[in-house]
Amino acid sequence: MKWNDTYDIAAALAHKHSDVDPRYVRFTDLLAWITALDGFADSTDRCNEKILEAIQMAWIDEVS
Repeated sequence: MKWNDTYDIAAALAHKHSDVDPRYVRFTDLLAWITALDGFADSTDRCNEKILEAIQMAWIDEVS
């Protein structure tokens, strides 16, 4: 997965962190959790707040 795989990342986070409400996840934690996902292979230098926000919104949609 790369940063532009928003929905794949959101689904993986929903599966791995099913006990977490994504509305309350800090971006620092989100960044760490994404980079720790199996299959994620991209540089943190390519990430920004807009990307993290898009992933968080997709995760919220995934669990709603």
